[in-house]
Amino acid sequence: MQIKDVLLAPGNGGFFYDDQTAIRAGASQNGFIYLGEPKTAGFASIRVPASSLSVGLVLEDGTVVWGDMMSVQYSGAGGRDPLFETDRMADLTSRVVAPRAFDVDVSRYLAACAKVLEPFEEKRLPLALEYGVSQALLRAAAHIRRCTMAEVICAEFDLALPTRRVPIYCQSGDAREINVDKMILKAVDVLPHGLINSRQKFGPNGQTFMEFVQWVAARTREIGPSGYHPVLHFDVYGWIGMEIGLEPQRIADFVCRVADSIPAFTVNIESPADFGSTQAQIESYARIVSILNERGSKARIVVDERCNTLEDVRLFAEANAAHLVQIKTPDVGSIADTARAVLLCKQNRVGAYVGGSCTETDLSAQASVHIAVATQADMMLAKPGMGVDEGFSIVGNEQNRILALLNRARLRNEKAG
Repeated sequence: MQIKDVLLAPGNGGFFYDDQTAIRAGASQNGFIYLGEPKTAGFASIRVPASSLSVGLVLEDGTVVWGDMMSVQYSGAGGRDPLFETDRMADLTSRVVAPRAFDVDVSRYLAACAKVLEPFEEKRLPLALEYGVSQALLRAAAHIRRCTMAEVICAEFDLALPTRRVPIYCQSGDAREINVDKMILKAVDVLPHGLINSRQKFGPNGQTFMEFVQWVAARTREIGPSGYHPVLHFDVYGWIGMEIGLEPQRIADFVCRVADSIPAFTVNIESPADFGSTQAQIESYARIVSILNERGSKARIVVDERCNTLEDVRLFAEANAAHLVQIKTPDVGSIADTARAVLLCKQNRVGAYVGGSCTETDLSAQASVHIAVATQADMMLAKPGMGVDEGFSIVGNEQNRILALLNRARLRNEKAG
């Protein structure tokens, strides 16, 4: 089946784009906004509403399948692509992507992605554009094959139909206490993120952060349902390194103290430090991981910054430079590369976390769930937004629908065989 037309529709992301450099430099908050001048190219203010662009592929039978492109919350930081520009993405899609799309067989997903998303003028297309177009192509393949997107991925990568539910991770945003309570009451698998993105939230020598960690553990025991035992996952946005220095041994010591303060829980520490380049990040994270492993610590290091593309994921995984890799979907580019990234992590016995950003949309979140379930990732992010309820509902309900459909397909195949 061929693509007959390409539609574009501007839209909103699920949260805001934030200038991480300005926030790290000490920009203060006034209500929901940040005060001061932006420091990252493309930002007119430190916090701007997230925009998105939907791309619709009109198929021969009149069906229109959609995918959404956008940037991540901290665009232009940590080696990421710059801030999302709707007009530029629309122009590239119309001039470059659409003519290519008319010439592909959309039933062959990976081949279609390779053709439509090949470099332009010897440069890779913007990763946000790859992300949105690849979602639409995946939906097209699923429509033609009359199956789920997860089944398309399983077929293309020669994977067995999955049966295991993928644990869901929620993020709190700044409304920490209220959202932690919501997560606990809903028995979220992994929580709470915490948004520890400033010196005020981290505190001198990490004391404020340490108190928050202990409060989350105590609150989980206090109001959680019987038998509830989540993984506690905290994103510190490099503040361990910024506050106590970039010596891997000192960072590992601090992480061990965090884990030792709540011994009943497994603790994930995301982005403990930013060492300034991908290679430096790999070398230092590998050392931190090695120290924690030697000590038998229950703490796990999660990499985010400096690990963006599929090639970055490969480098970190092969170097064992993390216990868990966040595969940040809009930064990876083609959602087919998200699937490849999960499989790469598994080959190297490194945890794979299908993440993304609060700035995404319902459509991109649902497509990500199909990838996570098909590849059997270790966990996936509830997205979009920072409100807990909405993202948890979108991702959780989509996963349950997928598993019900896959179970039906499996029973049908068993009867036929």
